[in-house]
Amino acid sequence: MRIESVDVRRFPVPFRLVFRHASASRSEAANVIVAARGPGGTTGYGEGCPREYVTGETVESASAFIEKHKPSLIRQVEDLEGLRAWIRAHGEKIDANPAAFCALEIAVLDLLGKIEQQPIEGLLGISRLSGTFGYSAVLGDASLSAYRQQAEQYWEMGFRDFKVKVSGDAEKDRRKLALLTCHGDADLRIRLDANNLWRDAAEAIGYLKSLDAHVFAVEEPLRSGDLKGFRQVARECAVKVILDESLVRTGQLKALDDPECWIVNLRVSKMGGIIRSLELAHEATRRGIGLIVGAQVGETSILTRASLAVMNEHRQSLVAAEGAFGTLLLEQDLTEPCLMFGAGGTLNAENDLDITRSGLGLRIHEAQLTPV
Repeated sequence: MRIESVDVRRFPVPFRLVFRHASASRSEAANVIVAARGPGGTTGYGEGCPREYVTGETVESASAFIEKHKPSLIRQVEDLEGLRAWIRAHGEKIDANPAAFCALEIAVLDLLGKIEQQPIEGLLGISRLSGTFGYSAVLGDASLSAYRQQAEQYWEMGFRDFKVKVSGDAEKDRRKLALLTCHGDADLRIRLDANNLWRDAAEAIGYLKSLDAHVFAVEEPLRSGDLKGFRQVARECAVKVILDESLVRTGQLKALDDPECWIVNLRVSKMGGIIRSLELAHEATRRGIGLIVGAQVGETSILTRASLAVMNEHRQSLVAAEGAFGTLLLEQDLTEPCLMFGAGGTLNAENDLDITRSGLGLRIHEAQLTPV
């Protein structure tokens, strides 16, 4: 196979609501979409979601990376082994531009799968996609009235697994959590996302203990990379700390020799694609560290589909999953079908996707894309 060209586009679709947390506020998708074109017009599509506060990337820097490196990739990659070799040879550059490379890698995998007429799981030699996947409800830092309305909608849909963004206003956060715990449901499970909110461990510990609600984990409570402080929070609050911005490469797992303290939030875009995500998931599993397969706000079904491959391969380590919001968040999706959770936050692979289709198994509405 020969890659004949690589195009970079955007899909800046508006959100149905503004999504806020301690690090950012978003009202439309910020992504890069890559189209890798092969013989006879066969095209593979990939997506990356650059986030400056996660990996230091922007849509502009991601697009520049792709334009710079696509000639090398076109020359050197003719099959899966060629792609793996390119990844090994450019590891440091990918480390600095993971969302950009994620879009490139997924597009090439989709193209290879289509040419070889097999789903990406078959191409990669991993487990065949099957079964049902459960997603968490995510509640952002909205006003209390908006939060209540959204929480009630999730509850009526059957959600019992919640990720709640903390605001820094302890009274407001206590009231938000009480809207969930008041149901007295034994299946309720809550984790918090602090987005690097607190200055030190003592401040975080005091705040978390004041909330008067049982949570099993807290994501990024302190500044990114403060493993010593994270450990103190985990042990004194009897929670696990979820690493997101603090863990973006497989090699960083070497510092986590106490698996009882940690959960890794693995976002395919943040990790630099499916292949690198599978490598990290394998190593985390080997070390006894649980996984949350997360998502960047505003992902289309391209990244939802990519994440399913990782979730399916590592179900035994999967603590929770995020994403698959589809047109519940986006005014329109880029793909057919739109991969979106239903009642109880579940998505059934066999019902919601033709798992026998080659590549990602998605049809892309390319006319909806815009130039970068």
